[in-house]
Amino acid sequence: MSRIGKLPIKVPANVDVNLKELEIIVKGKFGTLQNTIPEVLQVERTDDNLLVTVKNETRTNRALHGLYRTLINNMVIGVSEQFQLT
Repeated sequence: MSRIGKLPIKVPANVDVNLKELEIIVKGKFGTLQNTIPEVLQVERTDDNLLVTVKNETRTNRALHGLYRTLINNMVIGVSEQFQLT
């Protein structure tokens, strides 16, 4: 299992997350983002957290696990905080 993929994603109160079969839609103050999730992954919502899990443990699936966890986390951050140059 991916070390990054195991981490839960904290969802702020002002962000709305809709999970449909293979699609995730994140709505917030600064817009709406959507992404399609591969069939080998599963996203579950518990209270104010999202958890990405893998159905089958293979090398490719572990890589997708960490990738999609990071993509979903960036979606949540993107709709809740305004973009700033660093």
